[in-house]
Amino acid sequence: MTADPLYRSDAYARETIARVVAQTDEGGLILEPELFYPQGGGQPGDSGWLDWEGGRITIANTVKSPEARAVLLAAEPGALPPVGAEVRVTLDWERRYKLMRVHTALHLLSVVIPLPVTGGQISEGKGRLDFDMPEVPADVAAIEEALNALISRDLPVSTTWITDEELTANPGLVKTMSVKPPTGQGRVRLVQIGEGEERVDLQPCGGTHVARTAEVGRARIGKIEKKGKQNRRVSLVLDDPAKE
Repeated sequence: MTADPLYRSDAYARETIARVVAQTDEGGLILEPELFYPQGGGQPGDSGWLDWEGGRITIANTVKSPEARAVLLAAEPGALPPVGAEVRVTLDWERRYKLMRVHTALHLLSVVIPLPVTGGQISEGKGRLDFDMPEVPADVAAIEEALNALISRDLPVSTTWITDEELTANPGLVKTMSVKPPTGQGRVRLVQIGEGEERVDLQPCGGTHVARTAEVGRARIGKIEKKGKQNRRVSLVLDDPAKE
């Protein structure tokens, strides 16, 4: 495949017409173009629906094949569209958008708490990051205030690419200790928050994000838990904005 998948080139695409290019031995489907994000980097795989002449199925999850293709998994056993069939792909947009908002909020949390990240997880409306943090912060309210101040600046969120060699030469770009960005493809995707002198974050990431930080909405810091001698788990919850 030469073009970037739709989930990467247009995170706001909600529907497309695609063609089935393969069925996996486990009963999964590979489509072109790829609208659904495959589980990875702490972000769950997308869900939604496929419609074709004579059939409809619910997609419960999307995972990544060994060749890094998005594999759609049906919610229940049943008839699948054959290879070559044209299908209408509909994303569960409400769920995806919640994940996009949380993912972007976690990037901003890593700005407010500038410590090495040892793990993370994204779910609908909430998420968490684990930090190499010996002690719990003295003023949790100040962290929440700083996080929401960044969100309210309505900074643009964009992507760019660098080569594997450029990443190796700039190890400070990698914040996560537990998951290293994928290399070996010749280039690595970076997600940038803010531009020019207002840039607040730049790090490797393959996930989906909102276009501007104000879309994240109000964030609240939840529990800060001890997870080992040096690790602290910081959870956040997003308030529900008015539905579009």
